[in-house]
Amino acid sequence: MKRHLSDLLELTKPRITVFVVLTAFLGFAAGTVGPLSGVDAVLLLHTLLGTALVASGTSAFNEIAEIDLDRRMARTATRPLPAGRLSFAEAVAFATVLSVLGVGELWYFANGITAFLAALTLTSYVFVYTPMKTRSPLSTIVGAIPGALPPLGGYTAAAGVIGAPGLALFAILFLWQMPHFYAIGWRHRADYGAAGFRILSTVDPTGRSSARHALAFGLLLVPVSVLPTFLGTAGLVYGAGALLLSAWFAGTAVRFFRETTDGAAKSMFLASIAWLPAIVVLLLADRVAGG
Repeated sequence: MKRHLSDLLELTKPRITVFVVLTAFLGFAAGTVGPLSGVDAVLLLHTLLGTALVASGTSAFNEIAEIDLDRRMARTATRPLPAGRLSFAEAVAFATVLSVLGVGELWYFANGITAFLAALTLTSYVFVYTPMKTRSPLSTIVGAIPGALPPLGGYTAAAGVIGAPGLALFAILFLWQMPHFYAIGWRHRADYGAAGFRILSTVDPTGRSSARHALAFGLLLVPVSVLPTFLGTAGLVYGAGALLLSAWFAGTAVRFFRETTDGAAKSMFLASIAWLPAIVVLLLADRVAGG
């Protein structure tokens, strides 16, 4: 039973869910008017729970759709579905329950806009991005759209409407994902190629396309990351910190552009992992200090 529960949990990709919930929390904080000490804790709890459920269901559906692809890659062949530890029917039922509960949670306790954004995240990720990965390198850009919707959903849960601060967070997260994904794609290009994924690192084995795209999006992130300051969502402390952090992150993209090695890709990947929580902490600390 313990192994079975562990397999069900693995199906939801918990580490990705944590990142999704973290960005939704960031959006909720941006959409909260006044001091964060006055945040609606009950609404926040339901927003994060609903977001986590939908994110978990989305990841589960993604693994269901990619069973055959996962079997072909060494790093995913031992996942519960390709390894045969979970049945297809059980996985579908599990993913469906999680997704329905999550969207329902957001619709009932938050609002229809937030529930719609969560449903859009799930459907675009599973039915557009997932099948597109074996057809076109544009899938990486398309997949960044549902990946950037959670902070906008967090914002609408708190604010009740789609506003410029929420859209700014959407843009920031969209741009952050690109170097992050290109780093992963390059480091695991052999696996992705064996599985039949058509991403930049497999259609252009020289790595120049991956490096150019990572650099372009990384550099664009630098000015976009300070938008919360210009929109009044955050103060100068956040603006200065975000500028420095994003410039450092972009610097790893510059190195990847110059070297295009596994080591440079790993540095860019690790920088992306550190950048996101640092930005979240910075924005929250700025909001708390600014009242």
